[in-house]
Amino acid sequence: MRYIEFGKIVDAVESLCTSAAFVLPDDVRSALENAVKKESDPRAVKILNQLIENARIAKDETIPLCQDTGLAVVFVEQGAKVHINPPKNSPCFTIIDAINAGVKAGYEKGYLRASVAAEPLNKRQNTGTNTPAVIHYTIVPGDKLKITLMAKGGGCENKSQFKMFRPTAEASEIIDWVVSVVKQAGADACPPLIIGIGIGGDFELCCLLSKKALLRNLNDKNQDPFYAKLEDDLLAAINATGLGPQGLGGDTTALACMVETAPCHIASLPVAVNIECHSHRHKSVTI
Repeated sequence: MRYIEFGKIVDAVESLCTSAAFVLPDDVRSALENAVKKESDPRAVKILNQLIENARIAKDETIPLCQDTGLAVVFVEQGAKVHINPPKNSPCFTIIDAINAGVKAGYEKGYLRASVAAEPLNKRQNTGTNTPAVIHYTIVPGDKLKITLMAKGGGCENKSQFKMFRPTAEASEIIDWVVSVVKQAGADACPPLIIGIGIGGDFELCCLLSKKALLRNLNDKNQDPFYAKLEDDLLAAINATGLGPQGLGGDTTALACMVETAPCHIASLPVAVNIECHSHRHKSVTI
């Protein structure tokens, strides 16, 4: 058994919050740079260069990439041999408490906007700490603890959709629907987009798959050749819409489409689309 101190997790999550907010991942920056080389619309080229410059300024001056510093969505993979030592005199504290303490500290330290409403429909009062985080927790083999934090902006999250297809549906039907989702999102989701797609599972798992897909490196393809081709076909169809950067026209509506799948019921074919904007903020740490 390996023991990890509560405070170490708090500090790690705090660091993830600020680094995710200030530093665009290398694969996303490279995708923007490659898009500039391929883009045929001069106005789109200008916008893409502005996005690259925005990322440079954010990193150099340690300021947020976007004013919407996002809902903290945290994926935890805890090794079966890992035990969390609670803080002294507080035996009931858990890893969930550590993560939320880290998010609170990170958003305060980084002067990041708090964007969490305590309840959804009535008073919608801001918690003031950007907590609680949305936490997805998995037990895995080993003695390591991996924590991945995604700062998920509201504008792009609001444009995500889910649909139950007939199990006889073909790939072309799914492509057409995903393209329609992107068209409906328009400029509101701040293109160029990164698009996560979940296929299979059930109602809730499918949506989770679509968000987990966003954690992949943009250069990685699905290991199944069928779904790797589907990713390519989806990206081509989306970019053929001409929506372009910031919805002002061009060849670059999306930087990547990533598909994750799971087994599903014989009567079902669930599909979820989780849309991410160009300010694709996520960081991981392994303890």
